[in-house]
Amino acid sequence: MERRDCDAMVLFGVTGDLAYRKIMPALYQLARRNVLTVPVVGVARQGWNLQQLTARVAESLKTFVPNADPAVVQRLIALLRYVDGDYNDRATFQALRSALGEAQRPLHYLAVPPSMFAVVVQHLSETGNTQGARVVVEKPFGHDLASARALNECLHRHFPEASIFRIDHYLGKEAVQNLLYFRFANSFLEPVWNRNFVSSVQVTMAESIGIAGRGRFYEETGAIRDVIQNHLLQIVALLTLEPPTLAEGEALRDEKVKVLRATRPLDPRELLRGQYRGYRDEEGVAADSTVETYAALALHIDSWRWSGVPFYLRAGKRLPVTATEVVVELRRPPADVFGSHGPELPNYLRFRLGPDVAIALGAHTKRPGPVMAGRDVELFVAQQQGEDMDAYEVLISAALIGDTAHFAREDEVEAAWRIVDPVLRGAAPPGEYQQGTWGPANAEDLIKGPCGWHNPGAHAPDWTRSCAR
Repeated sequence: MERRDCDAMVLFGVTGDLAYRKIMPALYQLARRNVLTVPVVGVARQGWNLQQLTARVAESLKTFVPNADPAVVQRLIALLRYVDGDYNDRATFQALRSALGEAQRPLHYLAVPPSMFAVVVQHLSETGNTQGARVVVEKPFGHDLASARALNECLHRHFPEASIFRIDHYLGKEAVQNLLYFRFANSFLEPVWNRNFVSSVQVTMAESIGIAGRGRFYEETGAIRDVIQNHLLQIVALLTLEPPTLAEGEALRDEKVKVLRATRPLDPRELLRGQYRGYRDEEGVAADSTVETYAALALHIDSWRWSGVPFYLRAGKRLPVTATEVVVELRRPPADVFGSHGPELPNYLRFRLGPDVAIALGAHTKRPGPVMAGRDVELFVAQQQGEDMDAYEVLISAALIGDTAHFAREDEVEAAWRIVDPVLRGAAPPGEYQQGTWGPANAEDLIKGPCGWHNPGAHAPDWTRSCAR
């Protein structure tokens, strides 16, 4: 990877909620590590001045970095600049060019609504702010395949693909990156990581919270657009891609695109949507809303390695716990040596991706006593609490140096939308489920095989139906 560091950062939407909750704390941590040493120019239409922006940043750090080092805070504040103006007014971008001074390689971070992306990049281009620059675009990147293509075409009129960083904070999570590392840094895994030994894979993203006051936003997205099209498909890609020649730059993204292109578009008959009871009472939600707060589906990859292995994905709000887990279920031994005394559960690998991080192996050992009877045990390969670096710290630092590995490429985004596009319109109405449950009861019907869904808990998986041999 050719490293060309940015010499300034421009944050559009600097007064917004995303900047307040996520970006400013991340910039503080980067400043603390001496990764961020360039000017940070905030842009917003708020009628503010630099003093007011400084107060906003201080409030953000007080709230989200309670033990912030005052010296680092002052170092970050010294980097701040501010341009106030309307995004539809070319004069705002001329003022930005002046504020950038000698900077020749700025990073433009668009923390603004997607409806403003085209307006901002057009004005950046017309005022000479795109030459040598990079642009970071927040999700949602499109609303379906057609809109994603249109947005890509718009960006490419002003930026080359290598300068476009489509940010998905999930790709910056340490636990998600560890999936890739664990797969290819351990030789014992490769011989069994294929259709000959893996019987099925489950990915669950459960949230105990509801829509957290984002009713209007959620009415336009739903669970499939919000997390399955991006977060969960990214997890599947990391689980299933072929070994890249390098773990950085385009090599990794090439392999992700290959496996996404090998994935069949979703079949509406293998999709179940749900809506928690009380969702329609949330502020901003239509009284007759058919938006899903829960989705479960079966995914099929037509590749040499994974043909015939079902991938079961589900995501939902108001479920019993907040946890993201992957369970890779292995095929049973070819002979049942111990008969009725043999193990009930299959062998499996479990990856806990949040809120804590764990890698575990489901195995079997003999029970004490004269009978050759077994018991199911789970062996922890690794377990830790939380993450050392926030995802936004990882991704912003990567964008500043031009490392594209953990950002979505144009063809990758469109390949993911192609998978979910058939079920975005005309799907059956969602079934209602009680808050605090694991979604509609008929979600079990999706699972083919002796074991049902595994429900993430504090320890080993809680299988929803018997895994009898």
